[in-house]
Order: sequence, then C-alpha cells, then structure tokens
Amino acid sequence: MRENIGKMLVIINATVIFFSTIFIICPSDQVSAGSYDGQDLALAILENSSSLIDSQYTDVDQSGHRQAGVFSSLGTMQPTNGLTFAIFSTGIAGYNPVTTNEENPGDERGMWFSGGQKGHPRDEATLTMILQVPPLMTYLTYDVQFLSAEYPEYVGTQFNDKLTITVNSPSQGISTYTEDVNSGIFRLESSEITGTGFDIFATSGHPARLDIVTNTVGPGGDAGATLRFPAEHPVLGPEQVTVTINIKDSGDNMVDSAAFIDNISFTEEAQVSITTRKTVHDIDGNLIEYAECGDIIEYRVDIVNGGDIQQNGNEFEDILSENITYVNNSLTAEYGVANYISGEHKITWTGNIPANNYVRITFKSTINNGLENGTIIANQGLVQWDSDNNGINDANASTGYVNVTILVFEPPSSVIEDFSDDNAGGTATQSYQGRRWFETTNGRDDITFEVVQSYYYSTDNSFKTKIRSSGSPQYWNYSLLELESDIVSWESWFACGNASEASDLHLDFKNVGDNNIARLKFEYVNEGSSPPLDWVLELSYWSPISGWVRLNTDFPGGYLYNSWYKIKIEKNGPTYINYSLYRADMVEPVGFRQDQQLGSPFSNLASVEWSNTKNPVVCPMFFWDEHTLGLT
Repeated sequence: MRENIGKMLVIINATVIFFSTIFIICPSDQVSAGSYDGQDLALAILENSSSLIDSQYTDVDQSGHRQAGVFSSLGTMQPTNGLTFAIFSTGIAGYNPVTTNEENPGDERGMWFSGGQKGHPRDEATLTMILQVPPLMTYLTYDVQFLSAEYPEYVGTQFNDKLTITVNSPSQGISTYTEDVNSGIFRLESSEITGTGFDIFATSGHPARLDIVTNTVGPGGDAGATLRFPAEHPVLGPEQVTVTINIKDSGDNMVDSAAFIDNISFTEEAQVSITTRKTVHDIDGNLIEYAECGDIIEYRVDIVNGGDIQQNGNEFEDILSENITYVNNSLTAEYGVANYISGEHKITWTGNIPANNYVRITFKSTINNGLENGTIIANQGLVQWDSDNNGINDANASTGYVNVTILVFEPPSSVIEDFSDDNAGGTATQSYQGRRWFETTNGRDDITFEVVQSYYYSTDNSFKTKIRSSGSPQYWNYSLLELESDIVSWESWFACGNASEASDLHLDFKNVGDNNIARLKFEYVNEGSSPPLDWVLELSYWSPISGWVRLNTDFPGGYLYNSWYKIKIEKNGPTYINYSLYRADMVEPVGFRQDQQLGSPFSNLASVEWSNTKNPVVCPMFFWDEHTLGLT
C-alpha cells in the first residue's frame, strides 16, 4: 500500500526530447491538437488497405501525437505481415535509450501528457476505423502484444493500464478484447524484450517500488510483456464494422504501457492454432547463447493457443541433450500435468489450453563436465494438437532448436582494464568471458577516485585518483581466482605533473592475506626553481634491504615532470622483482631496478591500497589508463 500511495504522490517536471528516426506517413488533414485522421496508423496494420473506409485518431499529447507511431522494427518486435506495424502507448510510442533521470518509453519516472501534471485526465490514445468486411468473411483477426512498466510490481493493484480493442458488428454485436497486467498472461521479462523501450531495470535493484531505471541488464527487471498472439472477433461480410483500439492509464498517468498491433485481416473460419516457443536462460534469468561446463541453465517453453477454441489434451515432449543432466524437482508448469521421464531423458506435458492463452513450462539442467570447447547443446520440443476440433491430435508444432554453445574456459596470459566501457563519475569493473576480475571502490565526497572522460593515454576514459589522508584508503580489488590464474606482472600507464605543496601517493599491493607483496610511493619534494609549481615528483619502491629506492626518469634530477608514464612490476624468478618505468613513446625503460621480493611472495594479488599521508589544500591528480596484468 505504501508503494502505491508513493506512486501517486511523486510529481516530476519532465522535458522529453523525441528523436524521430522512423519513416512515418504524414496525415494530410490535421483536425486539432490531439486529433487527426489516423490513416497512416490504419494502413500500417491492415492486411488489405482497400478495406479502410474511414479512420480517426485522438490522444492527449499536445505536442504531436507521440502516443502512437508506425514502425518497421523496434527491438524484438517485427511486423507479422507486410513492412510495418503500429505502437499505441500511454506515454511516447517508440524507443529512446533510457538513462537515469530521463523520461522515455517505459521509464518509471516517465512522461504524462494530461495537462502537464499527474492525475486526471488519464493519458489515453484511441484509433477508430470503419472497415469493409469482404463477402463470406466471418472473423476479424489481428496480432497483439502488450508491454508495461507496471509489471511486475503493480500486478493486483489499481495501477493498471488497460488495452481495449472493440469490434462493433451490425450482425454479430459488440465483441471486446482486453489486456492489462492483471490478466495473468504476462510472460516476458525486461531482458527478453530488448530494444522496445521496456527493457528497463531498477537502478536500485529494487523493482518493487517506483524507481529510476536503466537499460543496463541487472537483477531489477522493471517491466514485462505478453507473448505476441492472434485475437479474433465475429463479423459477417459484406458489412461495415467499427474497430476501436484504445489504451488508457488507470490509477495514475505516470508509469507507461504500450501495445503492438499488426495484421488486421478477415477470415472465413475461426482460427485454430497452436504455436510454441522455447528459450534458455542462466540462473539469473538472462537469455544466453554460451555457457560453461557445470553451469545450471533454465529452459522455458510457452505453448500458445491463438484461437477462440479451447485446446484439449495437448501433448508436449522434449527429449533432452545427452550433454545435460536434469535438475531434480525443477520442472514446473502453470497447469496441466508435467513429468520428467528419467529412463528416456525426456520432459512431457499434457493439458488443456484456454482460447487466446498459453501455458509456460520451465525446467533446469546442469551442463555436463568434460565437454569440448565449441560443443553445441541443441534441444527442441514438439507439441501435438487438434487442428479441426474433433478431439484427435492431428497436427504438430515445434519449438525449433534452441542452442547453447559451450565455452571451455582457458585462462588468459594477460587481461586489460582500459576503462573504456566504464561510466564516467563511477567505479570501474572489468570481466573476462563473463568472469569479473577487477572492481574499484567508490570514493567519498572529499576525494576523487573514479572513472573520468577526456584524460587518457589510449582510450576515451581513464581513472582519476586525487586522494588526501582524510580520504584514505581506497582500493582496486582483484579476483584472480575467477581467472584461474596467478599474477606475474602488474603495469599501468599514468599521467602526473608538478604540485604547489607537499603531497604523496602510496600504492600497497596486497595478497589475499592482506600482506604486502610490493609497495610504491609517489612523493612531491620541493625543488625550488619555478614557484609556485616547484614541488616535483619522485617515484620509489620499497626494498626489503634498502628501504625506499628511487626509480629515476631521464629528466633532470630524475623527477617525473608533466607527462604520461608506465610503471611495471614483474616477477623475476622465485626471489626477485623487476621495477621498470617507461615514458610515453619510448620502447626502453627510462628507469629500471631489480630487487628482492618482500616477505610475501609476488602472487595471489587481491588489492592495491591507495593512500596519502598528507592533506594538501590543492591535492595533485593522477590519471591512470591501460592497466594490464600478466598471468600464469
């Protein structure tokens, strides 16, 4: 209840920029703000344009009818007939990338059009068409899919956008198709509807409340959709019928929903059809194409009854690949009877499917060990169904093969973090073949320890460190067990310059036991020749024999003046470490030392601890890029 009340109380002043990159037929007559003849929408979804007698479209958007649009493709949505389909929405119909604080399709802090404020009247879009039914035709049919950001958190509440499609036939009366998040036939999650504008995830990872959302895949899937399936209404040709497509907010006008409509056509008989769909997911629910030995994967099978007649006694079977092992007690079905027959390594299901509905069957399997790299695990299921409603299953529908390719992990000889795929202003992370091996801490308000743009050695981003004693320590953290490897070298490019007062920067390389395996110190000393920037930088490493030992450059005094440098620490046999300092565009090091290892061996790197022993008023900045680990 608290979440629902909070949803109604949120007031957001939004400016929405709509980029029109889709070809749309422009209407010839604009009646008034919020209304026009809608002919482009009608022609986009009619199987035969000659059946259109008249059309009219209305919405509450005062800036150009953005609540409906014609598209040739939109993410996972493609036309089912011809070259185009239409989208109708309680927000903006279409797709712009959703980013934090932007208002786009599906965004939970999204657009409302009704007078520029939340509340009444609700956002609403309506297309009305008068169609000529050909002689002998007895059904009007179309394909429909409903998407909503009200799923899953507002299922069962009054926040319930509704799609209503009504056909008024002089001979057959009024028939209605409705869809909303309370219908119980939502199946697709955010990760399964990419590119639609509803592939959104809660930035807090908490989709059970109104949230700012992102397209970055995560655990907080914050929207969903039905499968696309056909619907039909009784008519009798030759007559003219009125078709009304309406989508409208209910309970609020903030969180958006949308409907895909295509292929409005006429048939002589009621549809009798069974289609089936199978997908494979990881344990987090994400669609996958690749996996490793030992991974647990989940198969989802949807059997869709697209007709107006209940299908009775349908039978489904799926013979599993010999390369996977069924996970006991993982088989579920929404209704009907499902079984795993171990002797035949087969999944079966039998049951009745209501008209215009579908059943979902899920089960898990473990990928067997010892498979070769590139092994393809292929599965398909088969449904037997009754095509002529005589009680005998006489037709088949296949899921088609769903393939998972096995990647046998081979530890790399090196890994690189160049910060190019990290967001400026945030932390840095890096993975190799899906295994995360690196992440940074998030600096507090009084320091800068984050990814930045424009300061770089070889990529568009770098990592900025500006640390005082009061903000120490910060960490670069490593998970080399994920790479099944050990470290033999650590290197990174960095940029630095002079300073106006004393400061330092310490890098302590720690193993999994929090013991030092190497130490570096960047210290500003007063050179005194060019004030106020007469504090120049010395670089030293810690020797177990001699204490701090300098690594000099080829500049006067061996100092590190304003430039890009690379520092490399490398294991040399069982007892020694090489320290090399390079300057930009130089192949050979400008500074080199070899020394004994510290008390802890150069292995099992777990973190680099960053710290400062001083609190300078103007703290010097370092920029780090092209960070590479050599591995064994």
